[in-house]
Amino acid sequence: RAARAEGQHPLAGILSCADSRVPPEIIFDQGPGDLFVSRDAGNVVSNYGLASFEFAVTSLGIPLIVVVGHTGCGAVATALGASTSRKDLPGHLPELVKAIEPAVITAHGRHPGDFLAASIEENVRLGMKRLKTQSKIIGDAVTSGKVGIAGGVYDLETGAVNWI
Repeated sequence: RAARAEGQHPLAGILSCADSRVPPEIIFDQGPGDLFVSRDAGNVVSNYGLASFEFAVTSLGIPLIVVVGHTGCGAVATALGASTSRKDLPGHLPELVKAIEPAVITAHGRHPGDFLAASIEENVRLGMKRLKTQSKIIGDAVTSGKVGIAGGVYDLETGAVNWI
């Protein structure tokens, strides 16, 4: 504990869904101080998340950012439902749906089978792309080889991460 209080040196940054069943430290068998975690419903890339990972890249020297989606994601299911039914959503949910909708559209064209699973995978890919393209700091770090970006889908039933 005393060593952790003096500073942090995480092995990786994790962008994951806020779903309570998706705890990154447990999924990756890591302890306090090992992961730099940012969580939003649907593992979307927000401006605050970008700033957080920019901090982690520039100040903490993380060598890897992992975007983690999960099976049965309610945020992606909501985006999927909203895009097919065009129903109005309350509060700030339309902003969340708008962030996920490009993944749903891409999945619709590529994977006619399990539309939710395909949308979840595409949303992870979209998050990986947005981290690199919406932040010059992160994009430059990836281009130079200083930082890697990976993505996977955590299976709630098996506990396995299926890498993309």
